[in-house]
Amino acid sequence: MNEYNLLFCIDGSYIDQLKTTLLSLRKTSKPESKIHVYIMMKDSLSGLDALISYCQNLKLTCHPIAMANNEFQGAPVSERYPETIYYRLLAQEYLPQDLDRVLYLDADILCINEWQSLFEMDMNDQLYAACSHSKLTNLTNVINKVRLKTYESEGYFNSGVLLMNLPLLRQEVKRTAIYQFINENTYNLLLPDQDVLNALYGERILSLPDEVYNYDVRKKTTYEFLSKGEWTMDWVLDHTVFLHFCGKEKPWNESYTGRFSSLYKYFAKQSREIVEE
Repeated sequence: MNEYNLLFCIDGSYIDQLKTTLLSLRKTSKPESKIHVYIMMKDSLSGLDALISYCQNLKLTCHPIAMANNEFQGAPVSERYPETIYYRLLAQEYLPQDLDRVLYLDADILCINEWQSLFEMDMNDQLYAACSHSKLTNLTNVINKVRLKTYESEGYFNSGVLLMNLPLLRQEVKRTAIYQFINENTYNLLLPDQDVLNALYGERILSLPDEVYNYDVRKKTTYEFLSKGEWTMDWVLDHTVFLHFCGKEKPWNESYTGRFSSLYKYFAKQSREIVEE
């Protein structure tokens, strides 16, 4: 396989962060591979032209997908449930029909090792492949299963890394079911799109190891404890594919002093230099 499809859903406040993520993906991919970057966004995204130019410099093909203001008319939308929560859940309706799969990533992710074998993996009849942080938060995992009545699923999956089986999603994921679920569970949802993903489709998600594909940088000590000292910093640098800067504290802020901050800032500096050139 020589062509790869990536998906991001952003607003104007995340353009610089997306550039850093894209640089890390380009540096860890095969030089000859063709990478298509699909960006779902509001109709008037400031800085889009500069982002397209940036992608061209990295030999990435950028495909903006502008969402009309009334695109989700009839959907439950509020300050708590903004329109953007539907982008990931309904991406298959807006991506080209000839795409078979796409890898969705949050824009607060840094790629530090080869990722294309994940894109190429056999998904069988699963709708998604994703990671559960259940090893890190066992009690939270139990609470989520009770809260969402997902007793048969392997865990509560994080939606920051999603490999999407587009033909099956087009057949089986219906916006009416999503709207109905949100309307019926309005006061029971904590992380709306992630909760919907787990509640409706949790049993159709192929589980991936989070220490490899969705490493929560806040939990380094927990990872080392659970692995009996195996998943050290050296192990992470050799084996982990995606570092995920979950939570409110972000590595692009000057005040951030969390783990892997230097690594992120190094990529961000390289990204700014490309922009300046």
